[in-house]
Amino acid sequence: MATITRSSMPDLLWPGIQAIFGTTYEKLDKEYSRIFDVRRSKKAYEKVLEATGMGLAAVKPEGGSIIYDAPGQGPATIMTHVTYGLGYIITREAEEDGQYQEVAEANARMLPWSMSTTKEIVHANILNRGFTAGYVGGDGVTLFSASHPTVNGLQSNLLTPADISEAALEDALTVVNTAKNSAGMPIAMKAVRLITGPANIFQATRILESELRVNTPNNDVNAIKTLGLVPEIVINHYLDDLDAWYLQTNVPDGLISYQRRALDLEKDEDFDTENRKHKATERYSAGWGDWRSVYGNTGA
Repeated sequence: MATITRSSMPDLLWPGIQAIFGTTYEKLDKEYSRIFDVRRSKKAYEKVLEATGMGLAAVKPEGGSIIYDAPGQGPATIMTHVTYGLGYIITREAEEDGQYQEVAEANARMLPWSMSTTKEIVHANILNRGFTAGYVGGDGVTLFSASHPTVNGLQSNLLTPADISEAALEDALTVVNTAKNSAGMPIAMKAVRLITGPANIFQATRILESELRVNTPNNDVNAIKTLGLVPEIVINHYLDDLDAWYLQTNVPDGLISYQRRALDLEKDEDFDTENRKHKATERYSAGWGDWRSVYGNTGA
């Protein structure tokens, strides 16, 4: 168990240091809540269940009976809440003899920073691991898969690997706009945002914000921009793959974040050692229900 003592940073015991850096960086804005549906939970876990819907109507012969159908139950996803925690211990002597109040204040700020960064990574990993075997959802396959089982056969939200470009986005939007429900019926699905890492922001902006087509001498309109097919770009700094990009759709019950217990900061003192303990804990879960809510591309 690591403990901050006077020997941990001995220079802080003496006055005369002109500047102390490394504890005052600007913090990134919250990013996970821009792509996850954040909900509260009062249970140990939450279950998200798919209803399969009904099939097409059939011709009713004169005097004959109609065909009856009933919606069925599809895959169920269980999201079990996890507690995350971090703390530090500092000796009473180190607190008493420290000459720089800003360091003590920074220590108190570092815990929430670490906790919020952990939360961002936990949520970003839903996308990061979306192509990785072993990280499966309620239907038994990865988030981004060409083999999502449905009552109407296998369906896909795995885009053909390609770096982000006008052509690749048009192909992806065509896939999104021709999506079907589990019963095989067309649905009114559309893209609501492009999610990508910082490396793609410039190309993505050129593609989505230019009035005319990008990197072409033709004086054609930018169809994606003109039709308003991708309303916004969301940059996520916690994505692992610099080439990967994602189209999130208007399908509900997709990327979900359940908050079981909010961030809790506590401090206490050990009677025997007089060490000061500071800790932070938070309990939540992140996952997905309907895979149609997001389409993924690994990049070229």
